[in-house]
Amino acid sequence: MYLLWPLLFLHVSAQRLTLFDDKLKQPKQEGRVRLVGNQPSSGRVEIYHDGQWGTVCDDGWDLAEAQVVCRQLGFPGVISVTPGGQYGEGSGKIWLDDMNCKGSESSLSECSFKGWGVTDCSHKEDAGVVCESGKNVTSDRQFSVDNSLGLSHDLGLLFDSGDGCDFTVNVQDISEEAELTFCVHRMILMSYPKLNITNGSRNLTVDVSHTCHPHVSAFLRYLYTRQIDVSTTSAQCLHQLAFIFGVKKLMEDVGRAFTLLIPEDSTFRTQVSMYEYGVRTGDLVLQENVLQYLSWNCELLMSSPVWSTISFDMMDAMLQRSDLIVKDEAFLLEALERWIQVKGDEISSDKQASLLNHIRFLLIPVDKLYEIQFSSSVLRRNHEKLYITGLLRGFQFNALPFSKVRKQMDNMSSEYLPRIYTGDEWSKFFNVTTVQPTVPQYPRPIRYNYDYNYDYNRRHVQTVQNRIQTFYTPAHPSALYREKNVQWQAQVFLSAQECSNYGVSCTSFPFARFFANGNQNMYASTISYSNRLILSCKNKNNVFHVQDIKNNIAVIPNNSTMGLPNPCPNDYNFRFVVRPQYI
Repeated sequence: MYLLWPLLFLHVSAQRLTLFDDKLKQPKQEGRVRLVGNQPSSGRVEIYHDGQWGTVCDDGWDLAEAQVVCRQLGFPGVISVTPGGQYGEGSGKIWLDDMNCKGSESSLSECSFKGWGVTDCSHKEDAGVVCESGKNVTSDRQFSVDNSLGLSHDLGLLFDSGDGCDFTVNVQDISEEAELTFCVHRMILMSYPKLNITNGSRNLTVDVSHTCHPHVSAFLRYLYTRQIDVSTTSAQCLHQLAFIFGVKKLMEDVGRAFTLLIPEDSTFRTQVSMYEYGVRTGDLVLQENVLQYLSWNCELLMSSPVWSTISFDMMDAMLQRSDLIVKDEAFLLEALERWIQVKGDEISSDKQASLLNHIRFLLIPVDKLYEIQFSSSVLRRNHEKLYITGLLRGFQFNALPFSKVRKQMDNMSSEYLPRIYTGDEWSKFFNVTTVQPTVPQYPRPIRYNYDYNYDYNRRHVQTVQNRIQTFYTPAHPSALYREKNVQWQAQVFLSAQECSNYGVSCTSFPFARFFANGNQNMYASTISYSNRLILSCKNKNNVFHVQDIKNNIAVIPNNSTMGLPNPCPNDYNFRFVVRPQYI
């Protein structure tokens, strides 16, 4: 499928619009909130920051926080809070987490929270509210009349017949060797401001690749009916036409169809092209979906030829993410240095420094910190001061109690927050059907909560035991805690009978649990764990999903609930990852 993705260069004329025309942007106030739902007074809470809307995690979400939101929106009060994505999952950034409002604040951004974009949540935990609408229940009752379906049908018949059409859309390809002509109704197109059509306009010329011509009629009909069928073969053309005409909702909806192609290309050329196209068209949903997949498969991307072709902007966006899956932070630094060396003078020294500043030196193991000062070629050339500063602070972070350096870190964003590090000391990988028995590395046997005398196939019992793995990790990457071990147990169950035998209540299958065996609590006042479960395809290396582990459980999604399509349903491997961080 990726052979379809050399991008089509489109423009529209006379009015002629180019693909690269900047969109008109309406100013939005920093910290503004909105509710996304079917009613004005209830919905998913979203907040505007740094040029984009994002959601709020329901951790710490209570009536005090909801009261602030309702007041900020002008409602008289709050009725209830709605945690857990009740109003649907948002997309893009999760701006706020661990909210702590007094209830008297004038805006949500005045409350205490982790920091903008600092979160361990997924969109399944997007918070919502139900505000008092302020309507008088004794006033005249109102109801809505929604005949949009019938209207869509009638407008579709109007488009099909062409009766009374008074405006011409000329469609031609870049070489102007082929042309289509559609007679449409000017009033319909006047509802799309980007086209800048007035009462005096008579025609519009749209230049698209010849391969998109078969899909133009369906797109124009959508302008009448708001209904269209989308396939993987038509998605790119419909997305580009939606961008040209300024039909943002269709562009975002069709952009989701691109996610079907994301796991298909092991060379990563498709994904990189998709991202750059998403930037050019301003499709934030497409950008986020691609970046998420590339972040999950970061090590494979680093080893591919495409790594050296990534743009500065794409690299900058990736390095700011905490969902990068890499062996460790030193491994990421080495890959970035290789990229900088290949780019050479194409990337200025200032841009190199801005990328290197995204490296979380504080989380590099202390032995590798020591090696970096001798091994880094970039260090020897242009950025010695930056490296020395990073190394010094890394050594301080490893050697000093967190209480000593905490004040200086309050404004350092995600610098000391972990990515998803899969080095052997922080993760456990196993195939749910073929893992061989291992010798337990714990001081005394764990007594499992099931009856060994149960009339159960002996071989199957052994297989279940193979899906229960125990391992140790340091309490934290800091040198102060590297000798203080935490014992973890990972469990995967494939049936209700297995769950019952182990005294576990399972809601769906496969079902995964991951928990510390007792000794985690001694560090609870200093260290928290935001652990992850990584799902990857058997006989392949690509990661297709990363799931939060909360309350010791990882809810494994299916295709209908997964952000990206599952390319290997019911045929994948598990990796449990420990992610400690100071609190």
